[in-house]
Amino acid sequence: MSNHTVYIVRCQDGTLYTGYTVDVTKRLATHNTGQGAKYTRARLPVVLIYTETCATKSEALKREYAIKQLTRTKKEQLIQEGRSSHESDQ
Repeated sequence: MSNHTVYIVRCQDGTLYTGYTVDVTKRLATHNTGQGAKYTRARLPVVLIYTETCATKSEALKREYAIKQLTRTKKEQLIQEGRSSHESDQ
């Protein structure tokens, strides 16, 4: 099972931050203690709103880059589509 995860968090000011990790729970806690990315430190707390698992680290980093290139509107669509697919899994 792969732990290479691309994630999006929503910051307190409403902005979105995209990152890569192998442990989403630990990374979210790191962000919320102010030890994460410089971008999120001034925008706490952050809330996890999207995850995507990849087979390899390389694939995950490429996907992280691709998501970061999306417009905010496209990121919001991706988040909504992710929620819809998770809801249909239940």
